[in-house]
Amino acid sequence: MRTMIIAFSTALLALAACAEPTPYQPIGDGGRYGFDQIRIEDDRYRVSFSGNSLTDRETVELFLLYRAAELTLERGYDHFRVVTRDTDEETRRFSQPRYSAFDVHYRYYHPRYGWYGWRDPFWDDVSMREITRYHASAEIRFGRGAAPDSADAFEAREVTANLRDRIVAPDAGAL
Repeated sequence: MRTMIIAFSTALLALAACAEPTPYQPIGDGGRYGFDQIRIEDDRYRVSFSGNSLTDRETVELFLLYRAAELTLERGYDHFRVVTRDTDEETRRFSQPRYSAFDVHYRYYHPRYGWYGWRDPFWDDVSMREITRYHASAEIRFGRGAAPDSADAFEAREVTANLRDRIVAPDAGAL
C-alpha cells in the first residue's frame, strides 16, 4: 500500500512538472515542442519553434530568433538575414459539462416555448475551454562580416547576448 502511494505521488509530481511552458530545447524523438532546423543550402536554413498551450506567442518567436542566432554562430558565421518568417496560431475549443456527476434528465414544459427534451435546465451548464498553440518558422541566410543595415539582418553575437537572460532551458529533473 505504501509503495502504491509513493508511486502515485511520484506520478503526480511528474505530471505537475510537465505543466509548464515549453522550454528552449530541441524537439526530441517523437516530441512535438521545441526547436528544429533543416539545412536547405550551405548558408541557408529553415528554423522553427513549436510551443505547447502554455507558451505564449512572444516566447515562441523569441526562442526562434535565439535559435537562428545560435545556429549562425555554430556554423561559423557572424550575422543572419531573415528571408521569410511566419507564425501560425492553432486554437481549439472544447466543451465540458460542469456537473457531469448529476445524471438527472427529464422533460419539462415552458409556457412560451413548449416541451423541452431530455435535459436538466438547472444542471446542464457547459464549460468552454480554449487552447492556443503557436508555431513560428523562418528561413534564414548566414553571412560573414558586419550585418547589412536592414531590418531583416541580425548580428548573431548581439542577439544571443541580449536574449540569453530570457531563455528558459529545461530543468535537469523535468520530463
